[in-house]
Amino acid sequence: MAARSLWRTRTKLLVVGTALCGGSGAAFVATSEDPSTTLKLCTSIPVRLYRNTVTAASIAFDYEYSLLGLAEGSNERAKVKHEVHLRSAQKLQELCFKNGGIYIKLGQHIGQLEYLVPEEYVRTMRESMLNKCPVSSYEQVCEVFKKEIGEMPDKVFAEFDPVPIASASLAQVHVARTHDGKKVAVKVQHAHMTDTAAADTAAVGILVNTLHRIFPSFDYRWLLDEMSESLPKELDFMVEAKNSEKCLDNFRKLSPHIAEYVYAPTIYWNLSTSKLLTMEFMEGAQVNDVAKIRKLGMQPYEVSKLVSQAFAEMMFKHGFVHCDPHAANLIVRPDPSGKRNIYGKRKPQLVLLDHGLYKELDFNTRFHYASLWKALVFSDAKAIKEHSTKLGAGDDLYVLFAGILTMRPWKQVIDTSVDHLVIQGSKEDVSELQMYASQYFSEISELLRRLPRVILLMLKTNDCLRSVNNELMQGSSLESFLIIGKVSSQAVLEAKRSEKKSLMKWLKVWLEGFSVEARLWVMQFALWVLQVRKSLTL
Repeated sequence: MAARSLWRTRTKLLVVGTALCGGSGAAFVATSEDPSTTLKLCTSIPVRLYRNTVTAASIAFDYEYSLLGLAEGSNERAKVKHEVHLRSAQKLQELCFKNGGIYIKLGQHIGQLEYLVPEEYVRTMRESMLNKCPVSSYEQVCEVFKKEIGEMPDKVFAEFDPVPIASASLAQVHVARTHDGKKVAVKVQHAHMTDTAAADTAAVGILVNTLHRIFPSFDYRWLLDEMSESLPKELDFMVEAKNSEKCLDNFRKLSPHIAEYVYAPTIYWNLSTSKLLTMEFMEGAQVNDVAKIRKLGMQPYEVSKLVSQAFAEMMFKHGFVHCDPHAANLIVRPDPSGKRNIYGKRKPQLVLLDHGLYKELDFNTRFHYASLWKALVFSDAKAIKEHSTKLGAGDDLYVLFAGILTMRPWKQVIDTSVDHLVIQGSKEDVSELQMYASQYFSEISELLRRLPRVILLMLKTNDCLRSVNNELMQGSSLESFLIIGKVSSQAVLEAKRSEKKSLMKWLKVWLEGFSVEARLWVMQFALWVLQVRKSLTL
């Protein structure tokens, strides 16, 4: 009976997918505005949808059949589950590469969800999705140029390398030289991405909703909601160009103390459209390339500090946040001014790339998010609960929310030791995190359903930054948490000072600021003691 039920489940998925293939193809033909590409898209979209269905059915059946009859918590079940996770992750990876486009982006998202999906998925997606994206042919690139500018690349530029230096889920980058001799990077959207992305998003949405109905614990609808909202903006390179300029303008106006150390490539507006983006070519090291960073005369420690500082300023002070800061989108180079630190090493400048995905935090969200991080750094359980609840976690899931933000269990979140949030990156740490992800899967899904989408993007940004800092410092850095504590505290105090208050309330805010500075000084001194102690033991 059980086997028959499993086959029925698989058959349901295949029937749904087969019906959708025909239906979506017909709908797309009816709405297409480009007759020259209708046939091509009409055949490719149903094929991708069919692949979705077969993969989903295969994964669902593998889990149900392989784990059937195995006792929960047994060693045998754990071993078999690991094998199914690995097989399923590889099937999903293959699907993403075959379909391309938003499927690559979905794979990248999954690779950042350490707190939600099994380790096998995270590792499989991280190892492949950032550096092995599909590449458009030069003929397809020429097609985009012809539609957007009316000329071929070799006419628009004095030189244009037909082989891209990088390819991502939505576009690829070519090196070129303008007619006045300037070296530029040209970002070219993959051909027909706008049309196929809309159809693919709808198709993936139907399948995810179908899977959720059959397996209620599988609930990724929040992720699809976010992608549906953000993808159209990411596909318009004019939005990306404006975001990059606004980002730098915010640093100049709101964070002048580090504005010199944060940079974005200059945009060539006369050579850019919604599907083509021409910008200044940047030399430097990828932010996680520790060997090259040292070769360029910079210290990984200082790079880590700069990354933490820049994004803390964006999140807590600017309220306009770059939400895709994975290693491929962050370059570091020696500061062009030639400044050096006290050790004679060159000071780094952070170059932000790919400005397609930004989120704006309104005043209340930004205030509560900054207040929450201030409370996390200072181990203030009462404030953690208050501001987590205000952000949507609720009275029942604020402990889990704190754990997801810090990747630490509650007992360590509220520990008063100076390094209570630091993750050493040991096997024990990783195992503990995976245990929590597995144990609280349904609660985590519920939390992510409750939180506003802007906070979900902050979680993704937080995960990206954690990954970058781990690679730079071989584990999380206490200095990074001190920076977060300082910038979040400053933002909270600035918000409170902006409100009209009585003399007593103003005095209270002033005393709070003095107290915060004192506590940060104590933590900084403790950090110095720990560093001295560590150096003496080497």
